[in-house]
Amino acid sequence: MTQDGVRAEEIDTSRPHPARIYDYLLGGKDNYEVDREAGDQLAAAAPEVRIGVRANRAFMQRAVRYVVGSGVRQILDVGTGLPTSPNVHEIAQEAAPDVRVAYVDNDPIVSAHGNALLSRAGRTSIVLGDLRDPRAIVDHPDVRQVIDFDEPVALLLVAVLHFLTDAEQPAEVVATLRDALPAGSFLVLSHATGDFADRSGAQAIYNRATATLNLRSRAEVTRLFDGFELIEPGLAQVPFWRPDAPPPPRSAEIGFYGGVARKAG
Repeated sequence: MTQDGVRAEEIDTSRPHPARIYDYLLGGKDNYEVDREAGDQLAAAAPEVRIGVRANRAFMQRAVRYVVGSGVRQILDVGTGLPTSPNVHEIAQEAAPDVRVAYVDNDPIVSAHGNALLSRAGRTSIVLGDLRDPRAIVDHPDVRQVIDFDEPVALLLVAVLHFLTDAEQPAEVVATLRDALPAGSFLVLSHATGDFADRSGAQAIYNRATATLNLRSRAEVTRLFDGFELIEPGLAQVPFWRPDAPPPPRSAEIGFYGGVARKAG
């Protein structure tokens, strides 16, 4: 049996999956009962979570417009998650039709849904790859087919690094990806934090999922930008990074930092 080109045995429906939880919180349909239960538990433990994931998504959209407006014409989106319109390539190509986008995710369901969507997109590909092996991502032939690492790249790590434990060395993962990028490239990064409220209850829910939630402080998230120069306003809660509309209610509680940074020559 297959689902969207994925063998049924590849799909773990016994435990919630972060990408499917996120999809549910955004109002998507690509999730299972176990993911919806986890999402509802998250909303009880962190009442601002639905506002937060939407604010994080809006941050990503503003950041993509910023990097494309700065002249970047290729985007590497690692940990892309399930397709949610407008997707990165839709936002980017609306601003500049020649932008190329390579999506990378380790979930076969994401890959299958992405392939179905992107069969109509052109100039865009999706690759099954794991952030924990960044060198394999950079060297993947399907990434190389879309991304020219001799020209500036916008690297997107949006709401994904908090699923890496400290033992999995997220800073070293980012450094490996950074070192593959030429000068003039950008890093767009957002990361969950417990700086604004106790979110141990949310962490406990993810402990039963396929990936744990590893909250990090402002200082810890800032260190992930080592080797890049943060663009104003620097690292901020996602609703407050270059907002183009009034911040949503409860913005002060939203536990996502976001920032955009440039790799200097």
